[in-house]
Amino acid sequence: MEQIPIERNAMDHQVLFIHGAGGYEEDEKLAVDLQDVLGGAYEVQYPQMPNEDNLEYEAWKQQIVTELAALDDAVILLGHSLGGSILLKCLSEEKIDVPIAGLFLIALPFWGTEGWNVSEYELEKNVASKLPSELPLFFYHSRDDEIVPFSHLALYAEKLPQATIHECDTGGHQFNNDLSVVARDIKRLETKNP
Repeated sequence: MEQIPIERNAMDHQVLFIHGAGGYEEDEKLAVDLQDVLGGAYEVQYPQMPNEDNLEYEAWKQQIVTELAALDDAVILLGHSLGGSILLKCLSEEKIDVPIAGLFLIALPFWGTEGWNVSEYELEKNVASKLPSELPLFFYHSRDDEIVPFSHLALYAEKLPQATIHECDTGGHQFNNDLSVVARDIKRLETKNP
């Protein structure tokens, strides 16, 4: 997998960004913007996920688990679209040893009969109880998302009442390649929990 190693200093906050389906190159603009807005105190890692054209939950889950195992300190997790929904499913079903400082999910499709009916990506019915109760959880979705219906956000809000929900008026599925609203919340979180 393509990943550029970056030398870290002890003060860097680790951010792991999981891209959407078939969107490594397209989502790279989001990862670069996030790194720019967060600044040098953060290190955004952006691995290419396997088999973008033949998406299998198990392969992506294994890659996420591998990426997390390589980290040595608390991590901020961010996922876009399908990558975010797989990240959420993985965290609700797997034992993860690295501390997670926050989970930030952008333009997620909801999987199930109420959303997109693909059982491979569906969350368990009691997913809210499967996530750590103290985990800061944020969702972002644009009303003008041209790929994932805005109504999917409400389905997540119902299933995960502990989440902070951000309804954005514009930005489309790619948030106009501007994640400043997400970066602001990450910085606020890090200010509360240094």
